[in-house]
Amino acid sequence: MSTLLVVDDSAVDRKLVSGLLAREPSWSVISCENGKEAIALMEPPLPDLIVTDLQMPEMNGLELVEALKEEWPFIPVILLTAKGSEQIAADALHLGAATYVPKRRLSLDLVDAVRRILGFVEADRDGHRLSHYLCESAQVFELRNDLEQLEQLTRLVQKQLRCLPLGDETERLRVSLALEEALRNSCLHGNLEMDDLSEISRGELAQTIKSRAAQQPFSHRHVRVSVSINRIAATFTIRDQGTGFNHQSKLATAVLDDQEHSSTRGLALMRTIFDEVSFNEVGNEVTLIKRAITADDLLDDE
Repeated sequence: MSTLLVVDDSAVDRKLVSGLLAREPSWSVISCENGKEAIALMEPPLPDLIVTDLQMPEMNGLELVEALKEEWPFIPVILLTAKGSEQIAADALHLGAATYVPKRRLSLDLVDAVRRILGFVEADRDGHRLSHYLCESAQVFELRNDLEQLEQLTRLVQKQLRCLPLGDETERLRVSLALEEALRNSCLHGNLEMDDLSEISRGELAQTIKSRAAQQPFSHRHVRVSVSINRIAATFTIRDQGTGFNHQSKLATAVLDDQEHSSTRGLALMRTIFDEVSFNEVGNEVTLIKRAITADDLLDDE
């Protein structure tokens, strides 16, 4: 049984979010009105995951993420974003929040986001300690347009990231989630050329992918992923076989709360989590770099 803590000053939104999560029989849901109440609840047994609004009295979501990062960095936090909160959300992600869900898409995305993160956390607990002693790894994968296969690769990478100093366990989770967003973009928007996904649930999406992947010209397209991890940096190069896109304009204008375009929301998350995000000229290949945390970085955080 996983315990989830919902933090939102709106009684209506708190009831909505708690109700969505409580449908899962293996999740126990508790809630409170603001960050201060959430901190007061941080006694054993601690929650496994926190879902928080950004705009709240007493202590807002940004301040809550900062406080949690200081004392309980191993507990992942999901932000609930609304129009106008993009900068606060970006600041919270920089401070250590795991990911975000636009409020308009709660019924479509929230349960899936929680399930994915808890899956990563569970897989991480089973991770082999030998990964800490990995010095260097270089691998190339050619993947089908299959979300489950993309997720399997991300979990494999998450374990290998143990060798890269990233400050805490949650940071590996954040890198893994941002990598998965990049893989999904290459699959859905690159290879399968699917644009409007704003009203599609995960179950519907799986069927749509299966149907579209069987059609020409999509049936022979793959996602090629190069993974290079050492004790200095992790570098991921993801190439799809689509026609590409105008990455310069989209990357520059991508915001976390883009309600209509999942591809630009994914770009915003990638830009926030990774140290470098660059595309080839066509726009069908992206290179993502995450560097090891240094002693200077730790001093800057103090």
